Amino acid sequence: MSDTASHENRIPQPAASGLFSAATHSSGMNRVLFLLSLSVFINYIDRSNLSIAAPLLKDELHLSASQLGVLLSAFFWTYGLMQIPAGWLVDRFDVKWVFGMGFFVWSAATAVTGILHGFAALIVIRILLGWGESVAFPSYSKILRAHFAEQQRGFSNAIMMAALSLGPAFGILVGGVIVARFGWRPFFVALGLGSLVWLVPWLAWMPRRPSQLAPTPSQKIGFLRIIVQRSAWGTCLGQFCVNYFLYFLVTWLPFYLVRGRNFSANEMAKAGSLVFFLSAASAVGWGKLSDRWIGAGTSLTFARKSSMVLGQIGIGIALAATAFTHGKVFIAMLALTGIFLGISICNGWAITQTLAGPLAAGRWTGLQNFIGNFAGWVAPTLTGILVDKTGSFRSAFFITAGVAWLGALSWGWLVGPVEQCDWEKPRGAGQVGRYTDAL
Repeated sequence: MSDTASHENRIPQPAASGLFSAATHSSGMNRVLFLLSLSVFINYIDRSNLSIAAPLLKDELHLSASQLGVLLSAFFWTYGLMQIPAGWLVDRFDVKWVFGMGFFVWSAATAVTGILHGFAALIVIRILLGWGESVAFPSYSKILRAHFAEQQRGFSNAIMMAALSLGPAFGILVGGVIVARFGWRPFFVALGLGSLVWLVPWLAWMPRRPSQLAPTPSQKIGFLRIIVQRSAWGTCLGQFCVNYFLYFLVTWLPFYLVRGRNFSANEMAKAGSLVFFLSAASAVGWGKLSDRWIGAGTSLTFARKSSMVLGQIGIGIALAATAFTHGKVFIAMLALTGIFLGISICNGWAITQTLAGPLAAGRWTGLQNFIGNFAGWVAPTLTGILVDKTGSFRSAFFITAGVAWLGALSWGWLVGPVEQCDWEKPRGAGQVGRYTDAL
C-alpha cells in the first residue's frame, strides 16, 4: 500500500466505455443520498430486530441455542443466494424500480413477522425478508458510482455505513425498551408498516435512468470477467470477514449481554447500542478524512486500503480482549470494537465502486455480497453450536477475532491497486471470452 501511486491512481478517469463520461452528481442527489441512508437504517433494523426478541422467542417457542442460531441465520440464506441475480437486475434494469420493489417486499415481511406463530413460519418469513433486501447493496453501489465523483464517494459511503450502524443501535436501544414493555410483536408490525412511507419520496425524488445510459451489448461485463480479477477475490473474502464480525454482533450481541453477562434489558440496550453508535461516528469521521487525503494528493490505494486494514486488525485485538475483561474494561473493549468497525466499513464499498466502474458496479457488488454473506450463514449458526457445546461464548469470540485478522490480510494484500479495471483489455485466448458477456 505505497503512497507513491501513479497519477492515474490519484485522479480517477472516466470509464473508457463512455457510458458515463463523468459522475452526474447534482444537488437533487443529496436528498436521494438521504433516502438511501434512511433505507440502510431501516434495512439493518429489520435484519437485526429478531436478535432483540431472541430471549423472548427462545422461551416462547422452547428453542435450543442451535435452533435459535438457525432462525437468526435464515434471513441470510436467500439474501446471500440472491446477490448475483440482484446485481444483474440493477445493471440491466432501472435501479429506481428494482430497489423500490425490494424495499416494499422486505417492509411487508417485517410487518407480517409480528403476527406469525411457530418456528417454521418464522423461518419462511425471514427467507422472504432476505429476498427483498438482496437488491439493496447492488443498488447502492450502482447509484453512488453513477452520481457521485471519486472524491465524494468516501464520505457518501460513510454516511450510508453510519446508517448501517445506527440501525442496530436504534433497534437495540429503542427496540429493546419497546420489546421489554410491550412485547416483540407490536414492534415488528409497527416497524414494517411505518417503513412503507419511505416509498413515497423515493418514487418522487429518484430520477429514472435515461434510456441513452442503458448499456449496449458490447458494453456489458459478465460475471466471469469479474471473477478472474485478483482484486475481486480480495474484496469478496474481505467482505466475508467484515460481515462475520458484523453479523456476530447483530445476531448474538443482545442475547450474549443478557444471558452471558447477566445484563438487564435496559443495560443490554445501552451497552449494545453504544457499539453501533460509536461505529456510526467513526465511519463518518474516517470516511471524510479519507476523502480529504485523496483531495490532498494521497493515492486511492493508500487512503482506502489502510482504513480497511487498520479497522480489521483493531477489531480482532479489541474483540479478543473483550472475552477476558469485566466491568468498565469490558464496556471499553466492546466500545473499541465499534470504533474499529466504523473505520473498516466506511471505505469497503468505495473500493468496489472504483474497481468495478459504472458498467460493472451492480454485478461486482452482487458477487461480493454473495460471497460476503456466507458469513451470515456461518456466524450465527456456528456461534449457537459452540454455545451449546461449551456453555460459553469465549471460543466464538476468538474465532471472530481470527476472521477479522484474515480480513486485514485480504484487503491489504489480495486487493491490488484501487483503480478501475480495464474492461477494454482483451480477455485472452480460450473459451472463456466466448461466453462471459452472456452471463
